[in-house]
Amino acid sequence: MTLRLNSDPVELTQALVDVPSESGQEAALADAVEEALREQTSGFAIERRGNCVLARTNAGRSRRVLLAGHLDTVPSAGNLPARRFVDPEHGPALAGLGTVDMKSGCAVFLHVAATIADLGPDLTLIFYDNEEVAADRNGLGHLARDVPQWLEADVAILGEPTAGLIEAGCQGTLRARVATSGRRAHSARSWLGDDAIHRLAPVLAILSEHQAREVDIDGCVYREGLSATRIGGGVAGNVIPDEAWVEVNFRFAPDRDVDQAVAYVRGLFDQLPQTRFEVVDAAPGALPGLAHPAAAELVEAASGKFRAKYGWTDVSRFAALGIPSVNFGPGDPNLAHTKEEWAPESQIHEVADVLSRYLAAPGV
Repeated sequence: MTLRLNSDPVELTQALVDVPSESGQEAALADAVEEALREQTSGFAIERRGNCVLARTNAGRSRRVLLAGHLDTVPSAGNLPARRFVDPEHGPALAGLGTVDMKSGCAVFLHVAATIADLGPDLTLIFYDNEEVAADRNGLGHLARDVPQWLEADVAILGEPTAGLIEAGCQGTLRARVATSGRRAHSARSWLGDDAIHRLAPVLAILSEHQAREVDIDGCVYREGLSATRIGGGVAGNVIPDEAWVEVNFRFAPDRDVDQAVAYVRGLFDQLPQTRFEVVDAAPGALPGLAHPAAAELVEAASGKFRAKYGWTDVSRFAALGIPSVNFGPGDPNLAHTKEEWAPESQIHEVADVLSRYLAAPGV
């Protein structure tokens, strides 16, 4: 199929949605994006790496802005093809898999790249695969490892859904397993054993009584959270278990690094007897970086509307490279991955307008 990049960004979003691209199956959409960029834009050097499509200008401007969006979606929930409807509160809207996460963001990026006649900064476009699955498959991660020069920029904008607000930085995330040990026995003679599940009681008490910290960074308030997300133990209905565990998830503000987050959570459980602490997975957060001139200009173009990003996104990968980065895209993030995924057309137009103002040369 042929994507018309200069069409209304809502129509372009609909065209992107109607090309199925579940994680690992992005080839057809990557083909369409690559073809459209090669045929309908000028001044861009374009490269294809697997199912990642890269494009950039090299006009020698004083700064470079990078726009990044993932092409993949979660599995379909019977919500294809896209359909247009009227929402009582938001007016005309577009529903379908990826309308929020994040084909509307990708559509806006493609649209502005094709329609701005005179760019102010140099511009890099990154459309990548496998964001919705395990981190070791993430296309942006592969690019950071294999061709890091493509990610160099003064500011990066990730098209994740933010309801049209700038969401700066992101939280870090830590998953850890807190395990308890006891002594196995027949449940008919329970006093001969030591129930490991019972020993989880103080662990759960610590979690339920934990007071979330709030921290203000660059005017963005990040609220941390520590929660039990999985629990397990026991081998049979008539056996006192000698092993039990609870998995905890710590979403931490980006003023902590991973080591500090691990030390903090570990310290909560260190004094409990017969308890073991093991890190399962961790990823750093990203500072908002709104004080950087290029990021401040984007906030100004968005009429000063910004907030902290709750959750982890790929802006963390840019932060690790020292690049200020924000999330900015149409659609309510609470609708991502749901069967009812939809985005107001007004938000798609608004994000396109903000980016057009931000990227256009002065006086255009």
